[in-house]
Amino acid sequence: MSEPIHVLLLCWRDTTHPQGGGSERYLERVGAELVERGMRVTLLTAAYDGAPAIEHRAGVRILRAGGRLSVYPRALLTIVAARWGRGRLPGAPDIVIDTQNGIPFFAGTVSPAPTVVLVHHCHREQWPVAGRLLGRFGWWLESRVSPRVHRRSRYVTVSGPSADELVALGVDRERITVIRNGIDAIVPQPANLAESDDPAGGPRLCVLSRLVPHKQVEDALAVVAELRHARADVHLDVIGGGWWSDELRDTAARLGVQRFVTFHGHVDEPRKHQLLARADVHLMPSRKEGWGLAVVEAAQHRVPTIGYRSSVGLVESVEHGETGLLVDGVDELVSATRKLIDNPEEAARLGGNAQRKAAGYSWSATADGFIDVFDGLLQSAPRPVRSPR
Repeated sequence: MSEPIHVLLLCWRDTTHPQGGGSERYLERVGAELVERGMRVTLLTAAYDGAPAIEHRAGVRILRAGGRLSVYPRALLTIVAARWGRGRLPGAPDIVIDTQNGIPFFAGTVSPAPTVVLVHHCHREQWPVAGRLLGRFGWWLESRVSPRVHRRSRYVTVSGPSADELVALGVDRERITVIRNGIDAIVPQPANLAESDDPAGGPRLCVLSRLVPHKQVEDALAVVAELRHARADVHLDVIGGGWWSDELRDTAARLGVQRFVTFHGHVDEPRKHQLLARADVHLMPSRKEGWGLAVVEAAQHRVPTIGYRSSVGLVESVEHGETGLLVDGVDELVSATRKLIDNPEEAARLGGNAQRKAAGYSWSATADGFIDVFDGLLQSAPRPVRSPR
């Protein structure tokens, strides 16, 4: 019997990292599905305080080393060592998925294995947060260097608009495959919320997001500040954590809406679904999204999303006027939110459509897409990629 295919995943953080988010979840769920198909899967990622250097989760072997920037050279050294039968990798990989969260690992420069470059979206709008010099350097790497280094590599992205962005950077469209996010089944929820955490009555809004600047959660706070003049019973649940949390709390205080906003921080899956289920509208004012996994998670509970048309990926995950609303700017975000909370029947129509759309996604289908890509890359290999479940 031939050895199973060894797939190496590269990502600068994993889902348990304090800054982990939807892109990390996408990669790990694909990895878990590939394990179920009989493959060996290893994830190289950054270390963080309290995390084990080696961990196994859902059959995926996770190896951590390095920090936010040093994870890149550490991962390349690990790949080089594996070519000589040394180091922590259980053998050289047959396929590498190199996640480009702004900067790729450039794994193809040290590994002979076929490389799949995974890009959720381009980061032009986010790079300024890194500072003027680092931001310009990072965008140069992403927009100029990476397309040239990977001029023969396959690309995977999560939406048509993200594929268009890659084409604009010089990536051949025929080398790009769009493989959309899957969705997990709803986790059973605890019976009740504590009364102190569930103010009685009134419309409930929610934001499910990492708390970082480009997610623009400030705009959701501005919505509450505007609506509370006519609807003092409106409440916003902010689900998720991140290094921008203190800034957002300060903004809520400055707007005078701290009593109308609950910052829940990082929550487990049952609690997340519990909070989503009681919402009337999900707000996603992010500056940039490749797809918007939170849109589909809210949709599982018949909760429609209002987001920005300019965020790129939301134009596919939100069907304007059918499963949610797309707007241009914070003023339209306010008016669209007012429209839905004043018209529960319209919100219910959008939410029902969103729920039906969400039912069409699965991580199994996402993994099928990757396996099709692998088949093309390894078509000359003597062993098949496909393995029985």
